[in-house]
Amino acid sequence: METDFYRMKRLPPYVIAEVNGMRHAARQAGRDIIDLGMGNPDQPPPAHVIEKLCEVAQKPSAHGYSQSKGIPGLRRAQADYYGRRFGVDLDPNTEVVVTMGSKEGLASLANAITAPGDVVLAPNPSYPIHTFGFIIAGATIRSVPTTPDEEYWNALESAMNFTVPRPSVLVVNYPSNPTAEVVDLAFYERLVEWARHNKVWILSDLAYSELYFDGNPTPSIMQVKGAKDVAVEFTSMSKTYSMAGWRMGFAVGNRELIAAMSRVKSYLDYGAFTPIQAAACAALNGPQDIVAENRERYHKRRDVMVEAFARAGWDIPPPPASMFAWAPLPPALAEMGSLEFSKQLLTEADVAVAPGVGYGEEGEGYVRIAMVENEQRLRQAARNIKRYLSSLGVNRPAA
Repeated sequence: METDFYRMKRLPPYVIAEVNGMRHAARQAGRDIIDLGMGNPDQPPPAHVIEKLCEVAQKPSAHGYSQSKGIPGLRRAQADYYGRRFGVDLDPNTEVVVTMGSKEGLASLANAITAPGDVVLAPNPSYPIHTFGFIIAGATIRSVPTTPDEEYWNALESAMNFTVPRPSVLVVNYPSNPTAEVVDLAFYERLVEWARHNKVWILSDLAYSELYFDGNPTPSIMQVKGAKDVAVEFTSMSKTYSMAGWRMGFAVGNRELIAAMSRVKSYLDYGAFTPIQAAACAALNGPQDIVAENRERYHKRRDVMVEAFARAGWDIPPPPASMFAWAPLPPALAEMGSLEFSKQLLTEADVAVAPGVGYGEEGEGYVRIAMVENEQRLRQAARNIKRYLSSLGVNRPAA
């Protein structure tokens, strides 16, 4: 019987899973691993959200099939959020669909609009679903840079001029996972005009929209006039409301893309558990204290981490947004590579990080650090790392 499955042949070994397996084994052996690898929030959702989940779950009628595109109240709540936050008007019936996290949403849309052989432009490095969602659907990926400078625009033009068939989709992700880079509204204005001219769909991943620092709110591509003609945008409640395990997200924007995605989802799922969707309504419509609290929490952790790691001998650029830092390997260890460096941090310093190469070949030389441990644990991680670097003789004097 054939076991050499077509789609499996297109998926390489998941590099990050190797480090995750080592972390699990170390914890099973009783070691205290400081986990800065996975972007898993360490705080619970607000109490009123959990209360709404329990309240609705008590209703006998709440346990049947839900709606694959999301219950109407939740789609209205997301439309209202876009109105409050970005000044964008959305029709909750035709321009909003609820997803089981932005990851599922991107994969569903990829299956809806991709034919085998299509070319998709995706950033490198990038969150794996930005590329592999389309690879699974049969597409070919052409990489473009992550940094939004003139090199980025030159890469887009080269891709359109020299790729056959011409690319039909561009994925963007700002604040970026893993690099934490950000863009301004002028970038999106230029991007929408480029997409209209080249007849390319834009899929914008805005999962970290509320985790911005230094007083610079993150814009949405939907704020640009004409964006709905060419773009769909994905958001998530995972980090904003500390609801990662609830798997709640949204896609908004172009009606044709939303309709195609909704149709595919209708074949694949019946939507999230209704009490979870009701609780998500409570999160979006209720007090928003947690949004500011999480933003401040990650901001403080960023400052503590950057300062403590610098004292340990490892300089890390402070990320302007997201819950991640994109950290270049210490120069003396750059030749080690991100995977081996991540393994050594785990085995020698009891600190887990994600190797940059797991986000694409352009991620080599970096690791992604998730700021999901409290300040005390971050300082402990820095002490552990300092001992590790000292053992290799690569510490530098603290400034």
